Amino acid sequence: MDTHEHPSRAEVPAAEGLDESKLAADPVDQFSAWLADAVAAGLPEPNAMVLATVTPAGWPRSRSVLLKEHGPAGFVFYTNRTSAKAQDLAGNPRACVLFPWYALRRQVIVQGVVTPLTQQESEPYFHSRPYGSQIGAWASRQSSVIASRAELDDAYARHEQRWPEGTTVPMPDFWGGYRLAHEVVEFWQGRTNRLHDRLRYERDGARWVVQRLAP
Repeated sequence: MDTHEHPSRAEVPAAEGLDESKLAADPVDQFSAWLADAVAAGLPEPNAMVLATVTPAGWPRSRSVLLKEHGPAGFVFYTNRTSAKAQDLAGNPRACVLFPWYALRRQVIVQGVVTPLTQQESEPYFHSRPYGSQIGAWASRQSSVIASRAELDDAYARHEQRWPEGTTVPMPDFWGGYRLAHEVVEFWQGRTNRLHDRLRYERDGARWVVQRLAP
C-alpha cells in the first residue's frame, strides 16, 4: 500500500503481524477470517472491493463493487451486463479485486479469471434485493450515456408502474452475477517502519504455495 510519508507523524503500530505459522492452508479460509474481523470492527461496507479490468484498447479502469458470496469456487459480485466492467470482462476475463480495510491496516488482493453466472444462478440473489433495487436494475442501462437525471427517474417510474410493489419483478436478461476464480491471493498487513507483511498464495495444481514478498 503506497501512502504519503509523514515524517513528523508517529507510526501507528499494527496490533499483530502476519506470520506463516498462523496462516490458514487455504486462502478462502484466511479471507473469511479477515472479513469477519472487518465486520466485527464495524468497518463501513466491509464487503466492498475495488474491481480492476482492462478495456479492449488496453486501458485499466476500476470501480467499487460489493462481494456477495465467496467460497472455493471464487468471489461473486453482481452487475448490469451492459456496464463498462461487463464489456471489459467479455473481451478480457482476467481481473483483480482489492479489499481496502484501511482501519485495520490490511488489504487483500485477488487475481483470477471471471466468468458470468447463469440466469438460474443469478435469479435467487436478484429476488432477494429490495424492491427499489430490482426496479432500478430495469431503469438503468449502466454506463450508457443519458441526457439527464429526469430521464433516469422517468424510466424508474415507468417500470414501477409496470411492476407495482408486491408483485414479482423479473430479473432483466441484461443483469446477473460474475464469479472471479482466484488464482493468486495476497494478504497485506501494515507494520511499523513500512516493513509490512505480505504473504501471497499462488495456485499450483491442486495445492496452494505461499510466498513472502518484500514490502
